[in-house]
Amino acid sequence: MVELLSQVLVPIANGTEPMEAVITIDVLRRAGADVAVASVEPGSATVAAAWGVKLAADALLADIADAEFDLISLPGGMPGASTFRDCKLLENVVRKHVEKGKLYAAICAAPAVALGTWGLLNGLKATCYPSFMDKLPSDVHAVESRVQIDGKCVTSRGPGTAMEYSVVLVEQLYGKEKAEEVAGPMVMRPQHGVEFSMKELNSASWNVGETPNILVPIANGTEEMEATMIIDILRRAKANVVVASLEDKLEVVASRKVKMVADVLLDDALKQQYDLILLPGGLGGAEAYAKSDKLMGLIKKQAEANKLYGAICASPAIALEPHGLLKGKKATSYPAMWNKLADQSECNNRVVVDSNLITSQGPGTSMEFSLAIVEKLFGREKALELAKTMVFV
Repeated sequence: MVELLSQVLVPIANGTEPMEAVITIDVLRRAGADVAVASVEPGSATVAAAWGVKLAADALLADIADAEFDLISLPGGMPGASTFRDCKLLENVVRKHVEKGKLYAAICAAPAVALGTWGLLNGLKATCYPSFMDKLPSDVHAVESRVQIDGKCVTSRGPGTAMEYSVVLVEQLYGKEKAEEVAGPMVMRPQHGVEFSMKELNSASWNVGETPNILVPIANGTEEMEATMIIDILRRAKANVVVASLEDKLEVVASRKVKMVADVLLDDALKQQYDLILLPGGLGGAEAYAKSDKLMGLIKKQAEANKLYGAICASPAIALEPHGLLKGKKATSYPAMWNKLADQSECNNRVVVDSNLITSQGPGTSMEFSLAIVEKLFGREKALELAKTMVFV
């Protein structure tokens, strides 16, 4: 077990699955690891990850290729994983790392496409995204575990297993106690892979058409896992998601220092109408939302028109409650903030829908929150289909 600050490399590329990258980076940083997010795109620190999510790396891979790492973790997503496979520099970095007997890991398409092709899974038990299982080389013992550990190699299946995978990486680096300490505050699911549900009161139709217009504001201090899951999953469902920065530039530095790049500044986002406005959590982000008269004014108008709005984690308590936006409504929030809610009667539920309002608890409930929104907008069947695609169920 590494007691010191562990050095971790997470490469990203155009087409990387943003949930898998961001969850891994965020969870490892929560554990105290020093995570270098490196772009493998020549000369470009900013990558166009899957589902229109833009991420800015900390460095170019070329600039840190000589550094020593305790763990290298490859996110999935296509064509991100095939870019990894074809990047000779990354292959050499990973190969040297593995030859030194160090911890290495990959999720989704990356075990088959990158590690498998490089011969770094031969003789090992490994898993990957279900539709890539047949692409694992014949020398690999393919298994259908949600997370598979074999020696120094950890593999996993998809966005829906990314949080479990990341906690396993923490355990491999720092031990079980640290893994539990990190997992606890994230409000993870008691049982992974099971079906999901929401607590619904005053049921109302959310039918706003096939391509709902959804606003997701982000700010410095926004919880990046929550924001990324919401944006990614709703875009998978074919919603039109507008990511708006509350800062004076598009790039925000999220709560665990992931650099997210918004589509527009808030002022430009205010020029259109939204079917649904969603606030991710993160204490700094929630405080920024609460202080923004323009944003809170927009949400108040939304609520007055009986249109849809929602928030997760710190935001129900810090942004919605003080502005009277939970008045007469049942809601939940991050557990440590339940005491800030006037009505705590439904707080124990992971996702609460009260008519036109949806709230949820934290990073570990973000996928359920997003899937509950998909269910309300597009029906249960669509939500289940997405949950299966992401290997959440």
